[in-house]
Amino acid sequence: MGNKYGYNPGGGGMKMGGGMQNLVKQAQQMQQKLQEAQQQLEELTVQGSASGLVTVTCNGKKQITALSVKPEAVDPEDVEMLEDLILAAINDAYSKADAEEEKLMAPFAAMRGMF
Repeated sequence: MGNKYGYNPGGGGMKMGGGMQNLVKQAQQMQQKLQEAQQQLEELTVQGSASGLVTVTCNGKKQITALSVKPEAVDPEDVEMLEDLILAAINDAYSKADAEEEKLMAPFAAMRGMF
């Protein structure tokens, strides 16, 4: 016989009620789904482009996996323009990756920082 908090100094420990067990099970399922969504982000591929001259490919974790520059984008007299095109393509790819991440992670918004 335990006290009002469920503590039984004679042994046996505290038992989880059915509701607590269900809560733990649901938390484990949500953690599994979160891990699956994070894996999907790593496997996701998005492309960003700037004026059709520069294309950047990245995954959902914003790791750049490819960069393509058309020859007509390369002007030795205007390197700054090429730099701007590359930055614009990267930002476009990142924006698309952010949008996909938001869609995938929306069900877990309330859990941020818990796992």
